[in-house]
Amino acid sequence: MLFGFGYYMDAGLVLVLIAGIFSMIASMRVNSTFKKFSSKHTGRNITGEQAARRILDSNGLYDVRIERVRGELTDHYDPKANVIRLSDSVHSSTSVAAVGVAAHEAGHAVQHATNYKPIQLRNAIVPVANLGSMAGPYLVILGLLLSFGSLAYAGIAFFSLAVLFQLVTLPVEFNASRRAIATLSGDGYLESDEVPAVKKVLGAAAMTYVAAAAVSIMQLLRLLMLVGSRRNDD
Repeated sequence: MLFGFGYYMDAGLVLVLIAGIFSMIASMRVNSTFKKFSSKHTGRNITGEQAARRILDSNGLYDVRIERVRGELTDHYDPKANVIRLSDSVHSSTSVAAVGVAAHEAGHAVQHATNYKPIQLRNAIVPVANLGSMAGPYLVILGLLLSFGSLAYAGIAFFSLAVLFQLVTLPVEFNASRRAIATLSGDGYLESDEVPAVKKVLGAAAMTYVAAAAVSIMQLLRLLMLVGSRRNDD
């Protein structure tokens, strides 16, 4: 029976490792793609900050501030502070990569302003998702050690909320990228031959979220395998 438990544990670990490798590859790809197109500057000489500001203003979001933050690809929209934070490599850069990333973050601000349902759901589950991500695995292990099945299943339920958060994040990110591409190509921010570069940058970034969701799903599957194997042993 101990062999069976170890088998499920190892099989689950292999799944998590595979997903982790996929996540590493996705992260390397987004960095290399961003770096590649950071050397391609926009024909209209527009910066990331200018692109984001124009998109915000065109949607009536004059109260959303734009700040500069240190780092590379640390860009994000903070709905609580109502501010878009653009990294050093994006804020004042005129590259197509920078403009694409800035427009993507502006897309998140527009999502909040228009009450986009997936982002509302994601915001609503953030507290429990964070708790589930941290506490879920520990509850499962503790439940198995104490032979307390209810505690183990409670851990799975908690961690499932973290997985749900990752899954809901996918349409939020994809939609923000679609908004960015449509705006940049349709409103004259970029030349027509610059749009494909933005698509590649945002497409590579999207894969990091797909990878994160895959890792979470594999972790959940591993927990289910552990609990299921212990139940069969009993």
